[in-house]
Amino acid sequence: MRSLKFVSLSLLLIVGLFLGACSNQEQAGSTPEDTVQITTTTGMIADIVKNVGGDRVAVQSLMGPGVDPHLYKASQGDIGKLDQADMIFYNGLNLEGKMADIFVRMASSKPTIQVTETIDEEALLEPEEFDGHYDPHIWFDVQLWMKAVERVRDALIEFDPAHKADYTKNAAAYLAQLEELDQYGKDQISLIPEESRVLVTAHDAFGYFGKAYNIEVMALQGISTDAEYGLADVQALVDILVDRNIKAVFVESSVSSKAIEAVVEGARKKGHEVQVGGELFSDAMGDDGTEEGTYIGMFRHNIDTIVSALK
Repeated sequence: MRSLKFVSLSLLLIVGLFLGACSNQEQAGSTPEDTVQITTTTGMIADIVKNVGGDRVAVQSLMGPGVDPHLYKASQGDIGKLDQADMIFYNGLNLEGKMADIFVRMASSKPTIQVTETIDEEALLEPEEFDGHYDPHIWFDVQLWMKAVERVRDALIEFDPAHKADYTKNAAAYLAQLEELDQYGKDQISLIPEESRVLVTAHDAFGYFGKAYNIEVMALQGISTDAEYGLADVQALVDILVDRNIKAVFVESSVSSKAIEAVVEGARKKGHEVQVGGELFSDAMGDDGTEEGTYIGMFRHNIDTIVSALK
């Protein structure tokens, strides 16, 4: 009896090992060896690559939800992900300012693509307070972000020309969706009464948004969250809110809410009630697996939140 039990257990173990091996083979088959391994900095760029690359690419992003790219420092794990990638995509325009040297080093051994590099400089904003640098937040003008999509498409085709047709088809479909998104933004913002069309946030990430969708933008901090602000800055913004009877301000998912809370309290002390109109996504998208975890979903969330609070 003991020998029979031993044989039975041995057979079960062999079957288990066989099934496990089959499962591992199936998982390996889901990511073919010729899949292009890509590392991006921000989630917005990762979303482009996923849409254009389709099942030809495997994508990982260094900066997840709620991460501030202005202050981001690459970890040793991040360096490993960049080293192992076949291609790297980043925003540029000093968004990932603390990683500039890393991109220079990586570019000597693999395609390291700045997705904003083909945008006409005349289309870029150059705020006085940003010391001669361009505003990097170009994803808030959908038309400019479409240029980034085209740059990703072209880079993938150059690296993997055998699948040019796939990348071209995927990019065309995604660009069509972005055209619809751009029009949605214009239509919805136009519903806000002109005198109420003022977007107040913690840091100045929405300059391109304001220009593209005809809404005035004000912020306590500058383009980068590195910028300092003081009591005088808070008071100046409070005075504007009171004088113009602005009824809502907005917090950001990747920036501390303390600055905006100070503005709300300052207005309250002057007898003007200002509401926090909601949370906007500025330098990062939402959680993976949610609508806001995609570029289109994030952008629509921002539009709907702004319109709901100001309309």
